[in-house]
Amino acid sequence: MKNYEQIAAILKALADPKRLKIVDLLSTGDSLCACDLLEHFDFTQPTLSHHMKILEQAGIVSVTKKSQWSHYTLQEEFVGEFLSALKEFLLKETAIR
Repeated sequence: MKNYEQIAAILKALADPKRLKIVDLLSTGDSLCACDLLEHFDFTQPTLSHHMKILEQAGIVSVTKKSQWSHYTLQEEFVGEFLSALKEFLLKETAIR
């Protein structure tokens, strides 16, 4: 049985160009401080927090607090699990041949 709700939540989170850019910035594997991420955008810290909350709720990023700043990391297992779910969803065994 497929988890349509989970796939839809991930796709919805990734459907925003700013959030896609955030995921791209985090794809290096490094943890980035909110202040580092803000350097790449023309919006405020509360707007970044909103985007990060959506990505976190979808299981795409994790957050840790260090002093006054939040540090964000791309969830290691997210990429593999999401690609696997998409492959299962979009490519049926009979269509792979």
